[in-house]
Amino acid sequence: MLMSAQTSLNLLQSHPSQPMCIIFFKFDPHPVSKNAYRFILAANRDEFYHRPSKLAGFWGTNNEILSGLDMEEGKEGGTWLGISTRGKLGALTNYLQPQQDPEARGRGELVAHFLTTDMDSLSYLKKVSTEGHLYNGFNLIAADLSTTKGDLVCYYGNRGRPEPIVLTPGTYGLSNALLETPWRKLCFGKKLFLEVVEQSHVLPKDTLVTQLLDVLNNEEAQLPDPAIEDQGQEYVQPILSKYAAVCVRCPNYGTRTNTIILVDADGHVTFTERSMLNKDPSCWETNTYEFMLQS
Repeated sequence: MLMSAQTSLNLLQSHPSQPMCIIFFKFDPHPVSKNAYRFILAANRDEFYHRPSKLAGFWGTNNEILSGLDMEEGKEGGTWLGISTRGKLGALTNYLQPQQDPEARGRGELVAHFLTTDMDSLSYLKKVSTEGHLYNGFNLIAADLSTTKGDLVCYYGNRGRPEPIVLTPGTYGLSNALLETPWRKLCFGKKLFLEVVEQSHVLPKDTLVTQLLDVLNNEEAQLPDPAIEDQGQEYVQPILSKYAAVCVRCPNYGTRTNTIILVDADGHVTFTERSMLNKDPSCWETNTYEFMLQS
């Protein structure tokens, strides 16, 4: 039986811990050009507009962690994306699945725990992989960005391989399937992302951020996409025309936060967050934080 778009949104709302997000990132620990960035990330957080959260800000011991925070009852303190002055970076997407376990642990704690732990990224993801069954489907990027030791970027998804992997330098896309799953919107967004980052060494930083935000706010639906339909089943079909875009815009649900993270060769971090205000898709606030990595 086919569901209406409203029924599908109601089903989405019955699983409020399943935001649809998208992340593009490129890393090159040893860029050839002096003006090149060694790490560039552009990410969207899609969520119900009414779900309470805090805008990005510093927190933790000595205020060394920068992230937004989920304030949903029972999930307080979790986050989807963050970076610390020690060079720890974590990013989370949920794996699109028709059925959710309401008793599963909140996935936002996975990023928050990594940002506060002393474990390196690979060791942390190995630990998480032994507990993956306790959570609904997720993907987790964990990175240690160190100007002296070199950068390490790792990935684990609990609906994929049993062990985390160390990523080789390059460009990656991650949505609500496993890393680099060729959903059409992911391939389209990655192409746009690459067109921008390939010019990043010659662009003024403000221009680079603006162009990356333009990528994140592209609402062109990439259809048809049988891969999303097969994975999401009846859960996603009625809103597919909206969900199949890099920027998701549905009534009461969609892209609420754009985040850009730039790390240059010297370890200077620029973190820009553009966030929806007052549940209003026409009202946004942009904040930028800059600091040097302490590693």
